[in-house]
Amino acid sequence: MNNLWHARAASQLLHRPPGTPAGIVRQLLAVQAQDSRAAALALRARGTGFHRTDVDRALAGAEIVRAWGPRGTLHLIAADDLPWLLSLVRPGVQNAMRRLRQLGIEGQTPEQLVDRVDLAIRDQGPLTKVELATRLNISAPDQTVIHLAALAAEKGLLVLGPDRGGKATYVHTADWLGAPLTFEPDRDKALAELATRYSRAHAPADPQDLAAWSGVSLGDARRGWSLAQPSPTHQPFPDPVRLLPAFDEYLLGWHSRAGQLSDVRAVHPGGGIIRPTIIMDAQVTGTWTIRQNQITPSFFAEKVPLDAEISSIQAFLTSTD
Repeated sequence: MNNLWHARAASQLLHRPPGTPAGIVRQLLAVQAQDSRAAALALRARGTGFHRTDVDRALAGAEIVRAWGPRGTLHLIAADDLPWLLSLVRPGVQNAMRRLRQLGIEGQTPEQLVDRVDLAIRDQGPLTKVELATRLNISAPDQTVIHLAALAAEKGLLVLGPDRGGKATYVHTADWLGAPLTFEPDRDKALAELATRYSRAHAPADPQDLAAWSGVSLGDARRGWSLAQPSPTHQPFPDPVRLLPAFDEYLLGWHSRAGQLSDVRAVHPGGGIIRPTIIMDAQVTGTWTIRQNQITPSFFAEKVPLDAEISSIQAFLTSTD
């Protein structure tokens, strides 16, 4: 079983080759990003030669974009991958409308609500949730703004901008990327690209893994798999120690974690939480926490040396280069 996870760790770039934030995101296709710092740390675990400030610059320059992607969750995605990838996995209207009705937004069609958001964000630049709520005349912004934003994202009109003061921002795609997104009309072409790119970053994998990771149906995953280009063969994983952040792709990239970790509840306690993990020999051997850049590990069994990884994370987060 270790050979399987060694290969997957290599395909996930956990040997940390030289790279750039945009290059790593493009290689991985999409990087889980509901937590901005965790997303940046996921890139750190997969490359060398850059710091958190470089990730921030790539976001500010729209080389990579935070958007609703696989499984309807926020991911970092290369800007030029957005049109075809989101043609398959962007947020759905029905779920957003159901939640908005539960939150008291009624009497308007999805089209009317999208027009309302479009008018509120166009030519405004990135807006925080509170700023967008003010422009939408919403007094209780939390979930209402998020689901209205998702409706606009479904139409290719909205993505997330760079965080401001630790807060997420929302921005019109015409302001941020030059034009609203035009989604790939050829579904087979998009499915083939999805399967090709997914398998490159997750090999070995199969259509069931692709469906679980992306949120497309198993039928679509199989269709894409049949059209995909073969993924390359990766070099053996060199068994380093890695500190992976919360919600890392290495824990979310396949339909099963069998053989990857011994204590599922310690890592995945429920409620959608995936804790930061310690990786040794391609296996999860513990968890860790960070507070004020101080890292505290918790091992399942034998301790492993973490000094180099801790120093790497601290330098990554604090560098101003």
